[in-house]
Amino acid sequence: MTLPALTIGIEEEYLLVDPVTRDLASDPPPELMSDCKAEIGDLVTPEFLKCQIEIGTPVCNSIAEARVHLSALRTCIKKNAQKYGLELMAASTHPFANWYGQRHTRAPRYDKLNQDMGGVIRRMLICGMHVHAGIEDKDLRIDLMNQMNYFLPHLLALSNSSPFWGGRKMGMMSYRTTVWDGMPRNGIPNQFQSWGEFERLTEALVDAGAIEDASKIWWDLRPSAKFPTLEMRITDVCPLLEDALTIAALYQCLLRFLARMKQNNMKWRIYPELLVQENRFLAARHGVNGNLVDLGKGKMVPFSSLIEEIIALVEEDAKALNCVAEINHARTIIKRGSSAVQQLGTFDTAIAAGADEREALCLVVDQIIEQTAVGLEV
Repeated sequence: MTLPALTIGIEEEYLLVDPVTRDLASDPPPELMSDCKAEIGDLVTPEFLKCQIEIGTPVCNSIAEARVHLSALRTCIKKNAQKYGLELMAASTHPFANWYGQRHTRAPRYDKLNQDMGGVIRRMLICGMHVHAGIEDKDLRIDLMNQMNYFLPHLLALSNSSPFWGGRKMGMMSYRTTVWDGMPRNGIPNQFQSWGEFERLTEALVDAGAIEDASKIWWDLRPSAKFPTLEMRITDVCPLLEDALTIAALYQCLLRFLARMKQNNMKWRIYPELLVQENRFLAARHGVNGNLVDLGKGKMVPFSSLIEEIIALVEEDAKALNCVAEINHARTIIKRGSSAVQQLGTFDTAIAAGADEREALCLVVDQIIEQTAVGLEV
């Protein structure tokens, strides 16, 4: 067996913000999207809510190449947003905006989602980051999906950027995960013996008229309906570009590690879905400062220790894929805290200094906007 190409594509969803009120731009001018499309074409698309905008890099052969494209795309959106008096914010929830004040984009795809999902989709004021990894062989795609489930909570914890919802601390590092769980066909994916089994499941839903195609299966990890890729969807979107690239690099390296194991007739142990779901909740609840269950040892272990183990596992793969620096940056995320940890720190510091809650939340928005621009040329 030859190793899969593991080319990378990164999709990010952003929020458009009024820099004066710090609230969301619920009805941004259509010229903003037109200007972005004139510059980067189909790499930018609208999202269900008008206050959101989505980008997707081209297929990249390395994390270094992904860095160039992701930086350029963020720069384009930010520059054009500023032309219309708006700002760009990469976080999975807005600290105080309410979903019921937003408008949805009028297009056949989004009108149908609104009709099919009702209030479930209308409250999806959340943003995520998805990473595609090229895996040509369909059965290998399924095999690696089965094994990769174990590591999804670890990626989620590193990405946490949604501790607030509607102006309230939610006691979660990724409240986005909780909101997203209102959607059907989501969460940790089923286990499959083959591509054929996955295809039969999908066809059963399509033939019954429940969904149009496999793109309506919204698992945290799924075979893409459009590309020969395995798409990781569990993570929050990161304000800092460097954090996003670390998560993409870890995903790419873990898949290469698992594929190398298969070359040697070995496999990562596949654990029951309930155990992985428990770690998913713990990652969303406590993030990098908490514990996850080490499913092999059967006990709680500090997240920082688990990341050290993962860094050691993928050392060979990080060297082969030229992303050692990005993998090591995971230690920096743990040391200084994820975006969620930083947001809560900014809020608490402002309150302690005498700010009211709205003022403190506005400072959190400012922090996210500032971090979203780090490394960009605007």
